Amino acid sequence: MINRFVAMTILTLTLSNAGYAQASQGQRLPAGAGAGMLTGQVVDAELGTPLEYANAVLYERTSQAQVTGAMTDNGGNFRLIGVKPGTYTLKVSFMGYYPTEIDSIVVSSEDGMVSAGVISLERAVLMMEGVEVTSAKPGVEFQIDKKVINVDQHYTATSGTAVDVLQNVPSVTVDIEGNVSLRGSTNFTLLIDGRPTILEPSDALQQIPANTIENIEIITNPSVRYDPSGMGGIINVVMKKQRAQGTSGIVNLSVGLAERYSADFLASHRTDRFNVYLGANYNHDARPGTTTVENQTTANDTTSFVYSLGDMRWERTFYGARGGIDLYLGKHDMLSFSGRLMSRRMENTSERSYTEWTDPGDTQNIYVSKTDMKRGGDFYSINTDYAHNFSGQGHKLTASLAMNRRIGMDEESTTELFDGAGAITSGVLTRTKGPSTRLQANIDYVRPVIVTNQLSAGYQYSIRLALDSTELYEYDTDSATYVFWPQFSHNVEYDDRIHAFYGLYKGEWEKFGYQVGLRSEYSNRVVELVGEDESFTIDRWDYFPSAHVSYELPAEQEVMASHTRRIRRPRGRDLEPFLTWMDAYNVRIGNPALESEYINSYELGYQKHFGRNFLSLESYYRMTENKIERIRSVYDVNVLLHSVDNVGTDYAYGAEVMVDWDLFKWLNLNLTGDVYNYRIEGELYGEPFSRESFNWNARANGTVKLTGSTRFQMTGIYVSPSVSAQGRREGFIITNAAIRQDLWNRKLSATLQVRDIFGTAKHEFLSEGADFRSYTEFTRQSPVVSFTLTLNLNRFRQESERDENGEEYEEEVIF
Repeated sequence: MINRFVAMTILTLTLSNAGYAQASQGQRLPAGAGAGMLTGQVVDAELGTPLEYANAVLYERTSQAQVTGAMTDNGGNFRLIGVKPGTYTLKVSFMGYYPTEIDSIVVSSEDGMVSAGVISLERAVLMMEGVEVTSAKPGVEFQIDKKVINVDQHYTATSGTAVDVLQNVPSVTVDIEGNVSLRGSTNFTLLIDGRPTILEPSDALQQIPANTIENIEIITNPSVRYDPSGMGGIINVVMKKQRAQGTSGIVNLSVGLAERYSADFLASHRTDRFNVYLGANYNHDARPGTTTVENQTTANDTTSFVYSLGDMRWERTFYGARGGIDLYLGKHDMLSFSGRLMSRRMENTSERSYTEWTDPGDTQNIYVSKTDMKRGGDFYSINTDYAHNFSGQGHKLTASLAMNRRIGMDEESTTELFDGAGAITSGVLTRTKGPSTRLQANIDYVRPVIVTNQLSAGYQYSIRLALDSTELYEYDTDSATYVFWPQFSHNVEYDDRIHAFYGLYKGEWEKFGYQVGLRSEYSNRVVELVGEDESFTIDRWDYFPSAHVSYELPAEQEVMASHTRRIRRPRGRDLEPFLTWMDAYNVRIGNPALESEYINSYELGYQKHFGRNFLSLESYYRMTENKIERIRSVYDVNVLLHSVDNVGTDYAYGAEVMVDWDLFKWLNLNLTGDVYNYRIEGELYGEPFSRESFNWNARANGTVKLTGSTRFQMTGIYVSPSVSAQGRREGFIITNAAIRQDLWNRKLSATLQVRDIFGTAKHEFLSEGADFRSYTEFTRQSPVVSFTLTLNLNRFRQESERDENGEEYEEEVIF
């Protein structure tokens, strides 16, 4: 393994130095090009942050005839290629900003490249009846390689969490229980400020208040720069952070029906030498509802039936704090330290009436079941980031170190059955607990080569260590106590280490842009059953290519295509070869022979701007080999066995469309649709199978400007039915609405929101096999009403700041 790393390192450094030697020779265009190039960077005048998708148009100075034009990239940079010698006028504009122009730009035959420097645009401000009105960002922005969701524009999610925001996002679906899917897959990578989290993605998203989020990035086909784990792609949550100098802060208070209340604040102080910030949040959320379960199992020519109906209540409390400091070490360097502390407590209680019977048979057994599941624990992360900008434009070195630790993450579940007299007839108590630590180090290097091209290389090392214990207790009616069962109790140690190395080349040729790369990963994982002399090891290399191309069409149009290869590695508990009781009716077992999934993903996209309006079309095809599915079978009478297996191959192909349309000055419509065909085929329990479904999801979001300071927003969401290897999830509809009023020159805002207005959201799932049938339905109490106050101290302003390569680092020194 070491020899491979040495060889790859030498090769990459050799290519980097050779390319840089070419780029250092005057930074001119190749001989014989016969034309020059005009470059520049567009930034926000107040914040100094790059402006992506600003228009830079070049005109002949005398005739004012348009010569060429381009849009800025995510670093605010533009390049106008093929400019003949002459004198020109450059006009730069961006929605919500005052346009500017630079006169008498001279391009001569001697100079291969001319720089317009840094161009600052002032934010456009209108005065209306004494109220300052500033142009608002759209709810969703489409960029070359990702979708950016501006959370502040989603009023219907103001008092909720990141999960509530994602309900309104293209490519993402959220069911009634808060489970998030990206392009139909619940397996995706979650990043928070560009860094991984040790928590499960859906759990982590439910703990991040929407008010503390600046934006959410959806990356469905990420390049080799990113970790390839996750079938669906990447969701990156970017937290709010003050960008303007001075002292400022923001405070949010929210209260709602059904014991919903939350509070959070963020305060910061920024100078030209440092930026320090501190925030905290508290959230309590209760979700009552009703649930129906119908189970049917067959064994020895006898079919057993169980029907249950009752109330269920999810209650969650989480709170945390975050803070950090950014040090600007001169003109070229920045060093950052940050940390986060989170604590959560969740409880799921239910009381259901049960009826059991068999066929053949003529008797019924009626009883009451009470279930109480508690989960809680603490989590903290510590991060260090360093960035150095060399003297050449785009030449930089970045490094980061992140540690995540989960402590006291305990879960306890009790299921007790009661007879008609209220006495306990049986009970099962399960406990799982254990700490977990994840450490990740990254180093990334970017060097310009051959004028406008770039070569990037990087190394990532990650290690995850965990110790999990499971315990089972059964209720003894004679002693009225729970008795420990050692045969169903185990301790498991996990040691998971991954070395990754990537190389990425990015270039342009006239109107074409391209980016190709290769990532190699060495994985070493050991799962050991403590005290049982049994372990399972994964030791292998994997390779992940990626390719992205784009072509600029006239009239602000662009076509993009990409291909990536990704992986889904089995989780530790998926490999555990022993039985673990989940409750009295369900038991699970892992599969030590489980293999990793491999995903090949292809995308083709088109974007068109119509002034302030926007159209995006995307088509995609995804094939997954060694498809991992959770499967069910009969373990005992009225008890289902849950396991996991590589069931075969699945295929998904479809298209997404989004239209952002200012129908009137006072009405904005954002319409998104996703239509795709899903097919899965393979083998289950020695029998071949094939299942297919046509899926479609639609969202309609309308925002009405009632006055200069009042906004009304309404959202409708439909998610169609879908299938899996053994089951079918039914479709559902959700309708949300909110009204927001800004007060005191936008220093205070009040938002009233109502989610699931008509009570149509529910979870309905049917799973079937040769010897079982299981149907579950859950409907939550609705509508969900909440009221939020936001106090803006000293005009808190935040802006996302990304370098031209899409790095996740929070700051970049601009010089």
